[in-house]
Amino acid sequence: MKLDDLRPDKYLKYLYLPNLFATKRTKEILSVNPTIEPHREEAAEVTVSIYDYDETNLEEKKLATLNDCLSYKDSGRTTWINVDGLRKADVEKVCTHYEIHPLVIEDILSINQRPKLDESEKSIFCLLNMLYYNEKTFSVEQEQISIVLAKDVVISFQEDARRDVFTSLREKLKNNGGKLRQRGAEYLCYMLLDMIVDHYFIVMEKLGDRIEDVEEEVVSGGSTRALSQITHLRKELIILKRNFSPVREVVNGFIRSESDLLEDRHTKYFKDVYDHIVQASDLVENYRDIIVSLQDLHINNVNLRMNEVMKVMAVVTCLLAPATVIGGIFGMNFTSIPFLNNQYGFWAAVTFMLLIPVVMVRLFRKRGWF
Repeated sequence: MKLDDLRPDKYLKYLYLPNLFATKRTKEILSVNPTIEPHREEAAEVTVSIYDYDETNLEEKKLATLNDCLSYKDSGRTTWINVDGLRKADVEKVCTHYEIHPLVIEDILSINQRPKLDESEKSIFCLLNMLYYNEKTFSVEQEQISIVLAKDVVISFQEDARRDVFTSLREKLKNNGGKLRQRGAEYLCYMLLDMIVDHYFIVMEKLGDRIEDVEEEVVSGGSTRALSQITHLRKELIILKRNFSPVREVVNGFIRSESDLLEDRHTKYFKDVYDHIVQASDLVENYRDIIVSLQDLHINNVNLRMNEVMKVMAVVTCLLAPATVIGGIFGMNFTSIPFLNNQYGFWAAVTFMLLIPVVMVRLFRKRGWF
């Protein structure tokens, strides 16, 4: 081990009790104040992907600047513009060109925004979070996704270009005979929502595996920090719950919408997404019930172990009591004590000190006390 590895601050932080339960994570999850103007850092790199297609043709491009994507307005085909990395000037340019409301621009550039749906005369805007599970920190990470549906165009804005869940959608776009190429922009919007919601189940599956691991540790009684792990899992479930309930409202908004941008034949697809998010919400509630049960089980196990310790200590105290009494009696400073000068007095006292505890042990076992 190197000397640099022996850093006091690495271990002294655990002397502070709240650090055992990751209170910093609590602040990250719950510190949301919509009255404070958000400060978003400009993306170091912006990548723009263009998919302009109809039933027979597909044009796929990756652009270094946003100026080239402005020419796809009113192209007569369905266009998907995916922007990875947010810069205020770029977002304003694209939204202004496609006649998107200024309030939508503010929502796209916001931080920690609640999933929502807004309709205007020429567009439908929805905002939701794409969720990922970090295997190293055992935590759920969020990436804000903004989707704008306009006439024959879908514009999606992502914060992180390194990861997304739309890879399979890009592959489907390359299939000439696929349903995606035969439908319009509203069907593409449905596919984006469906893939985000379906990825929620992957995150929950990994979180469920983690819950099972903690459950095994609690049941076996082998973990001394089970309570901190349970607390951590409860915080991650808060993130899921905070996302699932609003997303259900978002999808329900698409179902009930009377916008001309949505055709009635696609309502059943949004209903399918709604069923999935309802199922995900129910599963989160089940996980929450399991976590509460694990916490109660852990506390009961701790109390049970404490009772076992107290019972053993009580038995030991009772068994030592006769020897203490006999030793105390014959140790008193009186000149006349029975059997004090008897040559067998010491052995008689020791015999009683050993015999009485043996009788007590047999009596305790007979009554089932231990």
